[in-house]
Amino acid sequence: MIKTHFIISILFCLFINFNSAIANSDSTHTDSVKSLKGDSINVSILDNINLKLQEAEKQRIDDSIKQANLELQLSKLKTTDNIKKEELLAQLKAIEDKKIELLNKKKSQIDSLRNTAKGYPVIGVLNDTLFHIYSRIGAYTAKERAKNISKKVSNLYDNDFLKVDSIIYINTDDECDIVYEDKIIMSVTQNDAIWYNTPSEQLARSFTEKIRFAIQKAKKENSLLRLGSRIGLAILVVILAWLVIFFIQKGNKSLLVYISKNKERFLKGLSYKDYTFLSSAQELKIIVFLTKIMRWFIYLIILYISLPVIFSIFPFSRTWADSLFQLIWTPFKGVLTAIWSYLPNLFSIAVIYIVMKYVNRFVKYFFEEIKSERLKLNGFHPDWAMPTYSIVRFLLYAFMFVLIFPYLPGSDSNVFKGVSVFLGVLFSLGSSSAIANMVAGLVITYMRPFKIGDRIKIGDVSGDVIEKTLLVTRIKTIKNEIVTIPNSSVLTGNTINYTIEAENQGLIVHTTVTIGYDVAWKDVHQALIDAALKTELISSEPDPFVLQTSLDDFYISYQVNAYTKYASKQAVIYSNMHQNIQDICNERGIEIMSPHYRAERDGNKKAMPDQYFPKNETEK
Repeated sequence: MIKTHFIISILFCLFINFNSAIANSDSTHTDSVKSLKGDSINVSILDNINLKLQEAEKQRIDDSIKQANLELQLSKLKTTDNIKKEELLAQLKAIEDKKIELLNKKKSQIDSLRNTAKGYPVIGVLNDTLFHIYSRIGAYTAKERAKNISKKVSNLYDNDFLKVDSIIYINTDDECDIVYEDKIIMSVTQNDAIWYNTPSEQLARSFTEKIRFAIQKAKKENSLLRLGSRIGLAILVVILAWLVIFFIQKGNKSLLVYISKNKERFLKGLSYKDYTFLSSAQELKIIVFLTKIMRWFIYLIILYISLPVIFSIFPFSRTWADSLFQLIWTPFKGVLTAIWSYLPNLFSIAVIYIVMKYVNRFVKYFFEEIKSERLKLNGFHPDWAMPTYSIVRFLLYAFMFVLIFPYLPGSDSNVFKGVSVFLGVLFSLGSSSAIANMVAGLVITYMRPFKIGDRIKIGDVSGDVIEKTLLVTRIKTIKNEIVTIPNSSVLTGNTINYTIEAENQGLIVHTTVTIGYDVAWKDVHQALIDAALKTELISSEPDPFVLQTSLDDFYISYQVNAYTKYASKQAVIYSNMHQNIQDICNERGIEIMSPHYRAERDGNKKAMPDQYFPKNETEK
């Protein structure tokens, strides 16, 4: 187990090193591509200013030669030739003034570009930047000078017999040369001094000290003793990281064993009433999974901390440590920066949401008052309140989304716009029937043909309304069947509502019986009315009544009508009424005819139960 973890750690280190190298290469290539335009601008700026400085330098050199000739002539004059002497002195003063003017011009030109132009770095042995070069000398550009100086510093480091103290600077008239023995490392010109806003001699001294220090540091860093100590430190860091990982793994196993043994004590399960969301076994699995994720997360943190420490030990890999750190920090920093930049928009979204939330509450309170009939509006029915509130709420939320949309991240991007268009087209093409049902649902709401609990009949379906939505209407039949009817079908068909007038005037239930011509119609009327009044759930007020609907060939059709306030009990009412009609007619000797019975008699017995016949007729 120990060997396995050690091998995994080493392989992971090598993998990270390889990825870091690739990432550095890729990032360098990406950065070079991105900064190509900026570098070209910087080169153009430096070239332009260096050309102007070169012209000024050429003028300075010409003036210096002229000044030397004038000084030579002045030294050869006799003491009595005062006129010529004054003339030469005047020329010398003019040259001196011109030199000062050129110097000030150089300074002003460089000062205007000091904060925008970027110099070229002189790189030390340890890939550290010693200083920057901005100006050119003769045919050598600033970039070529920096590269040449870096190469000479590297050559000095490779010299095993180098005496660092022998690197000195020599001051000439207008320049300072940094030399080692008979080799010139670099020249510090007047233009260099102007760029650094430092006298030439002081600048040359500073450059000399930096070169010395860089070489000494590199030799010290790359010594065998230091290399051995670095390897030892790297091994120590690996061992410490491995030990931490080892103890974390042991602690994790012990923790899981302890939780598993005390599962009944710590894990009670998560349930609500009779439903169990998570059992104790499921909770244990979740804990194991979370601890595994946490363990690997800690492993990655340890490795992420250890690798930069190891890389920082060796000079050649210190840039890897920076790259590895930036690999995580740069995206994380970008996320934090994006969140910080987005805070004003987030605050605006929060304000819009809070305002709309309280507006919605006020609108809901308003419509609830209408629903409870505490607030009455002419022409606006209470059962319209909540459907209308749903519509208003939808419009408020849609308006809120329109206000929030510009503040959403990426709302102005082409991808966001494309997704919005795609969703709009998809919704419009795929929801035409749904929209038709929604529109029908709104129309039905304001038509008020029925409400929840009403007994209705739509087409061939009869039952009680149990649900009414924007899309469908659900009816429960007397057989406990749930029938779902699209609102578009409801709107285009006929709807019979049995309940809407039952509570006020009463619903008229009616049935038809056929009686022969040999029975007086008054007797039939009374029998049917008495049967209706005997039926439960039939109202005595208004009184039942009978209509003679037809005079057929063999019988008369009598329709009995009665009032009831229980529209949802029609099946029971009709069944009881039919039973009572049969009993009353049989008791009173009234034969209920059908198309298979005729009124004429041929000596056969009437179609009635025996108990309703006289005793002598029964014996026949």
